[in-house]
Order: sequence, then structure tokens, then C-alpha cells
Amino acid sequence: MAQTTRSRPVPTDAPVRRRPKDRKAQIALTAAQAFSERGYHAVGVDEIAAALGISGPALYRHFPNKYALLLQAALSTVGSLRAAADAAAAPDASPEDQLDRVLRALIATTVEHRRTGGLYRWEGRYLQPADRELMRADFRALNERLAKPLGRLRPDLGRRDATILAAAALSVVGSITAHRSALANRRIEKLLLATAWGVLRCDLAAAPPAESTIEDPAARGLAVTSKRELLLGEAMKIFHAQGYHESSIEEIGAAAGINASSVYRHFPSKADLLAAGFHRAADRLAVATDDALGASADPEEALRRLSAAYIDLAFARPEVLSVYFAEIGNLPSAERTNLRNVQRLHVEEWVHLLGAVRPELSPVEARFVVHAALGQALDVGRLMRFDVDARTRGQMQAVMLAVLLG
Repeated sequence: MAQTTRSRPVPTDAPVRRRPKDRKAQIALTAAQAFSERGYHAVGVDEIAAALGISGPALYRHFPNKYALLLQAALSTVGSLRAAADAAAAPDASPEDQLDRVLRALIATTVEHRRTGGLYRWEGRYLQPADRELMRADFRALNERLAKPLGRLRPDLGRRDATILAAAALSVVGSITAHRSALANRRIEKLLLATAWGVLRCDLAAAPPAESTIEDPAARGLAVTSKRELLLGEAMKIFHAQGYHESSIEEIGAAAGINASSVYRHFPSKADLLAAGFHRAADRLAVATDDALGASADPEEALRRLSAAYIDLAFARPEVLSVYFAEIGNLPSAERTNLRNVQRLHVEEWVHLLGAVRPELSPVEARFVVHAALGQALDVGRLMRFDVDARTRGQMQAVMLAVLLG
């Protein structure tokens, strides 16, 4: 009887490719990073698939379209924060210990996922209303994780003030997603924790009403007649409300009372309109900075004047500030580089002053603190509905100074 031999597999150096069990989560994470860094509309599904080494059809087996990717990425990034806060909560602990636990968990999670944080801060505006409400519900729950124990720790606070300070602390934590300054993770965590605690101890009730650094921000004044200025103003409002890619030249022209072809006599393209709006905002900041520095006798006074001027500009035209933060990625490359340099010089002016007031901070640490302070005007200002009343602006300045001065 003949003996049979078992064939052996042919050796090969090629690795056996297996589909990861967490492929869907990998896709969502890659999409979140891309959307956060470059914007939802600037990223294609094929790019996300290529980054993972898979085909477009393979990606579509997990997500039917790009919007489904955005929704999963947005909800998972905010959901990870909520899960971290919920896990850290200790109902039997003291209010101070509860706050510290939740802050540490939120900071660690944000540092770990720093590259995706811009997604929930900016790109969530592209979510459909019902989906956006889901994300807002998570943010409200996060705010409550801080506001509730803060109210017990500081019974002098009313509900409104506790909510505002909780939002300010969350803004401090999220501020690292808006810039790429490098610092060791442990130092970032320590700095953010101390800064967030400084905000939670802020005394809003004692904040004096703010004196305006510009003409009455609530005053309407004379109507603008320049078509160019009208177009700029309406474009910023529409970009803020709908996002740059969802806005059209026809809509902007109609809002300014002119037809689309007339718009092109003032601005060659929609991108030129956006760039002009950015340059206008940068010019106003530069003038306000020069005025504040020229009227100050020392660095701390300069920071106080700068923060007041920044708040006045932000509250008078909140749509400009929102677009300034959210839409820079949609500028042409050369314009984007130029404006980022302008932004960097503006931040460095604050960093220089803060270093003189708080010499214990390194220049890099001071930069983190400045970014955290500047973000307050948008994050907390939105909660305050950008109310230009002197009392509200005074409280906003108290929060910014709590970040800056500790």
C-alpha cells in the first residue's frame, strides 16, 4: 500500500492580512482626525480609506456615506469625554474631590485625543439638527458633572454662575485642540488642571461692570453704504450660520441687496471674501492691541486692557470671531499661511506680557494659557449670548483674567 505524504505550505514572506475586529472604530478615528484638522468638506472618503490601506467600497461596508462618518466621529469624540467624566464621578466624595476627579479625567482624555478635538468644537455645525442636539445633550451632561458639585462647594453661586464657570473650565480643557504648541503631556495636564481650578474659584458676583474700550458696542450708528463693507458683513453672518462650504455667492449678494454678478466686481471669489473678512478681523485686533499697550503702565494693566478690548470686539461681532476660529482651513494655502503668522504674532504679544506677570511659566506654558484665555470669549460668550451689557462683559473679563492670572 502506497504511503501518502502531506504537502507542506509554501513559505512566504508576505504577511497574512486580517480584517481588524475594530475596523469601524479605526475608520471613525481616522475620519475624526482628518475632519478636525482640515474640515469636513475638505476631506474625501477615498482619502480616509487610503489612510487606512483599504478601498472605498470596503469603507462603505461600515458607513453608507460621508455624513454617517461625520456623525459617528463627532458623537464618539464627545461620547468619550462623557464616558470619562461619568467613570470618574464619585457621588460619595466631597464636592472638591468630585470636581478634581472629573477634571483630571476630562483633561487626560482630551490630551489623548487632542488631534480630534477640533471636530466637536467646530465641525459639529454640519450635523443635522436632531444629531446636533444629541451632541449638545452630551455637552450639557458634561457641564452638569462640574456645575453640580461646584454649586455644593460654593453655595454662594447661583445656578447661572455655576453653569458659566463649569463651561469656562471645559473651555480651558478643550483649548488645546485649537493649537499645536508642544509640551510634555504630564505638564499639559498639570497646567490645565491648575488653570481650570483658577476658573472655578472665580468670583463672578464681584466682577465690576466693564467699561467699553470701543464705541458703544450696542449702538447701531449710521448704516453702512459701501457695497464692499455690506458684502463683508453679510458674508461673515452667513459663513457663521451655515459654514463656508454651505454658503453661496448668490445668498451673500442677496443679503447685501445686489446680484451675484455684482459681487464679483468687489471680490473675485468666495475665498477672497473669506480672506478679506479674516484680514479685517486681524486689523481690528491689531488696532485694539496697539491702543491697549499704549494706554498701559505695566504688563498686568496691559493684559487687563487687552482682555477688555478682545471681549468688546468679540461681543460686538460674534459671527466674525466664530468664523475666525472655524474657517481658516478653507483659505487658499498662501493666505492661510499669512494669516496664521498674523495670529501667531498676536498670541505672542499676550505671551510676552503674561511671562512678565507670571515668571513661573515657561514661554510654552504661557502660550497654552493665552490660548485658553482667548477661547473663553467664544465658548463662554456663546453661553452668555454675547450680551453687550456692561455687567455681562465684566463677568466675561473676570473669567478671562482668572485664566490668565491664575
